[in-house]
Amino acid sequence: MKPQAVLFDCDGVLVDSEPATFALIQSDFAAHGLPMEIPALEDLFIGGTIEGVAEQGRALGAALPADWVDSYYPRLYARLRAGTPLMPGVAALLARLDAEGIPFAVGSNGRGAKMEATLGQHPKIRARLEGLLFSGQDLGCPKPAPDLYLHAARALGADPARCVVIEDSATGARAAKAAGMRCLGYAPQGENPRLAAAGAEIFTDMAQVPALIGL
Repeated sequence: MKPQAVLFDCDGVLVDSEPATFALIQSDFAAHGLPMEIPALEDLFIGGTIEGVAEQGRALGAALPADWVDSYYPRLYARLRAGTPLMPGVAALLARLDAEGIPFAVGSNGRGAKMEATLGQHPKIRARLEGLLFSGQDLGCPKPAPDLYLHAARALGADPARCVVIEDSATGARAAKAAGMRCLGYAPQGENPRLAAAGAEIFTDMAQVPALIGL
């Protein structure tokens, strides 16, 4: 059965923003006494919020200043605006959903300003998402709570049980599951046990999605 709606995470699903995000976290942590490798940072923080990064980073020993979160965002946005590509196959997938009459929206733990910094570089994609970019931080309901995806489903007039979520993090997959939604787990590098353990059906290429959702 075709879904009534498809709900996308943003970072790592629609846009390739995570390399810049984690490179800046790595640099800042190292500068404040906590050197860590990128894979370890990804294991800890992918799918979370920067506020959560700050809290856990301090718990691990990073002497981050009190205003670190506020200073992090403008520096990150500058990096992202320098060039953030779409993930491979995203434009074709959105075009296919449009052709099939299946609405879609975005539910991200990132702030709305971050989505504008990344998706705003791709005007045709951004135009398709006007009024459909929902931020868990801005709304006060970040994942893994189900509220963000339930909010997005309501905005599209879709039954949550007939929505499909596309996620790349276990945090997001847990949110989808808590919302009663099927979750496809995007793992372009191959197996992702943590994502699978959170209830996501793993796939590796956006070109696989139409068949997975019955198109």
